[in-house]
Amino acid sequence: MNRIKVAITVGVLMLSTLAGYSQNGINSPYSRYGFGMMGDRALGFNKGMAGVAQGFRNGQEINVANPASYSSIDSLTALIDFGLTFQNGNYKMGNLQKNARNTSIDYFTFQFRAFKNLGMSLGILPYTNINYSFKSGSENISGTEDITSSYNFSGSGGLHQVYFGAGWKAFGSPLSIGANISYLYGDYSHTSTMSYSESSVYSMVRGYSADISTWKLDAGLQYTLKLSKNDDLTIGATYGLGHEVKNRAIRNTETINSSSTVQGITSDTIRNAFELPHSLDAGFTFRHGRQWRLGGDFGIEKWSDCKFPSQDYGDGKYISQKGQLYDRMRFALGYDITPNYQSSKLRNRMTYKIGGYYSKSYACADPTGTVSEKPYEYGVSAGVSIPISNRNLWYNSPKLNFAIQWVHSDIPYLNTVTRQKSSLVENYLKFSIGLTFSERWFYKWKVQ
Repeated sequence: MNRIKVAITVGVLMLSTLAGYSQNGINSPYSRYGFGMMGDRALGFNKGMAGVAQGFRNGQEINVANPASYSSIDSLTALIDFGLTFQNGNYKMGNLQKNARNTSIDYFTFQFRAFKNLGMSLGILPYTNINYSFKSGSENISGTEDITSSYNFSGSGGLHQVYFGAGWKAFGSPLSIGANISYLYGDYSHTSTMSYSESSVYSMVRGYSADISTWKLDAGLQYTLKLSKNDDLTIGATYGLGHEVKNRAIRNTETINSSSTVQGITSDTIRNAFELPHSLDAGFTFRHGRQWRLGGDFGIEKWSDCKFPSQDYGDGKYISQKGQLYDRMRFALGYDITPNYQSSKLRNRMTYKIGGYYSKSYACADPTGTVSEKPYEYGVSAGVSIPISNRNLWYNSPKLNFAIQWVHSDIPYLNTVTRQKSSLVENYLKFSIGLTFSERWFYKWKVQ
């Protein structure tokens, strides 16, 4: 029991220093939709493998994607893992193009063993991120010759995920089960301004905002098949429970004259405006001793079944309804290799990683259904884990994790000027740094 108290106290103290941090990891119009751009939920050990995680279980890695993996930690070890990401983005929309650089604190996680066959973990992760600012070109107003309109859009915010989880190896069998209970919190703010070239026509500013606080539950399992002395296959799956989010969404509309004086304000509020989706992730990992691993994942999140605030295109009312977002799907493959973890040469004790993924985004840029194509995203990654201990031991050694990721996304939308399909194309180059501490906190020393 003292072990649990010490570990949780340390974890809570570290989390409290990060709980109020502000995410600023993107600068993308893509984050305008839904709760924003989804976090990749990957840590330092698997960012270089495209985030593959469902079948990974290793007592020296914190795998938050499948809580059943927590049971793999040994009785003497406590793990601490945190990371940063540096990102360069290129955004194209028609003839417009923009570059932006961002830095973000990715995550902080902590893991320890509470009892025999029972591991626990807690931490903070980015769930979504919102940050964008862009404007549209001028459009002629129907029925006029000289009056044009233009739009400015901006937004900020995002959701954070604080979790506590446990994983249990059932009676020492090949089966492990686990669960993460999380607290999601954050907010969003979107602003759109419509202005006119004619000073006698009032401009209109609309603001959309919400404060979000809710819970999230994810349950996982892993089953390991021993194929030979050095080979095993682990199959894993995680289910996320969807539910209603009982928070309000607010829309404020202001009309402003040429002297920037507000002429009128209206406000609309939706209660119980959101839902979180049911989700399912499944995957496998084939491991050959401590030399190499190959893993694959598939996941789906049912966002199309979730209600979300929107404007009714018939009468302009602010309502919450389903069908505002697409289902999110993701396929990923990852591979890593350690030439010789017992070698005296550092390059042989390093772990080299590679991976790739393809996904369908949940962003729906044309809720009218005029554009039938759905947004997609794909990326490739590579990385390396470097032992930083003086010991010639790969296992139970602190590690420095580096990863580089290239990501391409394409979001089709309806161009209101040409009335034809256009695309928002984004390309990212991301550099991630993670540090994993592996400490033998619970070792009992004997004096003779």
